[in-house]
Amino acid sequence: MRRTTWLALLAVPLVIGALYWLMLHGFLEVAVILLGVAVVSMGVAAVWEWRHGHRGWASLLVAGVVLTTGTVGTYAWELNQKLDNIHRLDDAALNRGERPPKAPNTALNILLLGSDARDPNSGLTMSASLADGTWTPGQFNSDTMMVVHIQANRKSAYVVSIPRDDYVPIYDAAGVKHAGNKINYAFSQYGPFASWRTVENLSGLRIDHMAILDFAGFRDLTTAIGGVDVYIPQSVYDDKQLQQWDQGWTHIQGNLALKYVRMRHGLLNGDFDRVARQQNFLRAVREKSLANDTSGNPVTLAKVLDAVITHLTVDQSWTGSDIRHLALSLRNLNTRHITFLTLPLDHYEVVPGIGDVNIIDEVRAREMWAAVTDDTMSAYVKAHPEDQLKAPDQVS
Repeated sequence: MRRTTWLALLAVPLVIGALYWLMLHGFLEVAVILLGVAVVSMGVAAVWEWRHGHRGWASLLVAGVVLTTGTVGTYAWELNQKLDNIHRLDDAALNRGERPPKAPNTALNILLLGSDARDPNSGLTMSASLADGTWTPGQFNSDTMMVVHIQANRKSAYVVSIPRDDYVPIYDAAGVKHAGNKINYAFSQYGPFASWRTVENLSGLRIDHMAILDFAGFRDLTTAIGGVDVYIPQSVYDDKQLQQWDQGWTHIQGNLALKYVRMRHGLLNGDFDRVARQQNFLRAVREKSLANDTSGNPVTLAKVLDAVITHLTVDQSWTGSDIRHLALSLRNLNTRHITFLTLPLDHYEVVPGIGDVNIIDEVRAREMWAAVTDDTMSAYVKAHPEDQLKAPDQVS
């Protein structure tokens, strides 16, 4: 048995290496099961050695059990702490006024907002600004607004972007209706829950949760995963950000990634091309995350969480446990199962006192939102393929 114990102890580094390989290649469940078997086996061997008077060997095996479980437990605890430390907004305002009914399925609708301080040099973040529980009108913009629909079976997801200049009735956080304006006015004037209410009233959807990522989070996220590659179909100059984009594949991370998702000037379709760039960026991040198996790489996962959590704000009802379970259920969702769309446009118009706005194609929009509500988006996409994001080498 001593020889067996020696072999078991020498095999520990090999087992750890094998488990790490399994995690990196997407076999997280297998790795967890094997780790459990290894710990139990060491415990059984320790008991056997103890009963046969081999106290030193038993102590060594127990130390192995303690070290393994302690390391894994500490890592899991730290991840949970990171998720629990995400800044959360009091969502009591949602208890007032009328809201759409919850769909009779377990699909999820998440409102994803990109937050950008009006003064980009202020260094102000959403979480810091809302620390006192008050909203300062005009302090932040939201030029990114997406409804992420995750199907009940968790095998597909649909991301519907709502361009910031879409002209819609505006609702405040308590659900009180105000005059029509560009949809990003709701966020700027009345805060995140006004965007939530405005989108619910626009779509008829029941939004389950909200996630707000400061634009600096886009920057730090790409740095954490080592950047992503995007294709520039033709050379273009952004005179607003003083950035030249040359035709071909470009590796972006950090501030360059931030310029990519912010760009509007110089693009043929302005805000709609910016929406496409934002979607293309998210698609590239997802592909890179799958290639690196971020969820199975303890080091990369910790870096990503550190990069994002500082800049992330969610509703109070969205617990760390809920986020963890959702992330685990979606970890193998590849880009083939994520469809990016944009709310259909009817025409452009000039509204006195507001300026150029987008007028939504109401017939097609109702059809799209009904498909989201009924969890039948695959049929809608087949009927309207033109609403989808173009291939990676065709996004402006």
